[in-house]
Amino acid sequence: MPSGAPAPPVPPILPLEARGLVYEAAGRRLIDGLDLSVPPGALTAVLGPNGAGKSLLLRLLHGLLIPSAGRISWAGRPADASIRRRQAMVFQKPVLLRRSAAANLDYALRLRGALPAAARRARRAELLAMGSLEHLAGTPARLLSGGEQQRLALVRALALDPEILFLDEPTASLDPAATLAIERLILDAHARGTTVLLVTHDRDQARRLARRVALVVGGRVVEEAPTETFFTAPRSEAAQAFLAGRLMF
Repeated sequence: MPSGAPAPPVPPILPLEARGLVYEAAGRRLIDGLDLSVPPGALTAVLGPNGAGKSLLLRLLHGLLIPSAGRISWAGRPADASIRRRQAMVFQKPVLLRRSAAANLDYALRLRGALPAAARRARRAELLAMGSLEHLAGTPARLLSGGEQQRLALVRALALDPEILFLDEPTASLDPAATLAIERLILDAHARGTTVLLVTHDRDQARRLARRVALVVGGRVVEEAPTETFFTAPRSEAAQAFLAGRLMF
């Protein structure tokens, strides 16, 4: 490329598609021919009863597990290292370094690549403010409350500027105030263009946040629909049973 010429555009990694996805462990088929599409810019809630395969699905899509069969494609191509760097995941129990809140963010910023020291400090301050963690910058992550740890895990994930963010029940066991703070961060990230795939057991949360819903039952997506359509006019018997409380968590 000639000196001074603009860099070629980076191809998008979305849409994300899973087709015929299967995952087997200990002789059991836990994901069973699952199909799912995640378009760019979506905020999709993944609902389903306990044991349906929701969290397992996120781990497969994020590349933490290898499917037994089927395919996962990103804008029509398989995942590679460059695609994995453009996605992030936050678990139900935050996975944090045994360092301060600020050091956790520094670690994530180093993963993004070389940043001048001044730019890194400015971005770290911005992320701490985003999570309302400025006063806790020097506090070891293990001493933070559950809500503070989850906010730190979320802004650390956002430090990578992911194109897609996988969230595995990020507000489970949190009180209403901590839940609201996490939901605001999720909505802010989505408003800035991040595609979000959110596993939640909270149907009210799905209705508040999501634009689309995917219902997983028995290791398969049995219904995908816009949120209001899913809640007011479910098509499948499984979705009707789920909303009526006959498919229990």
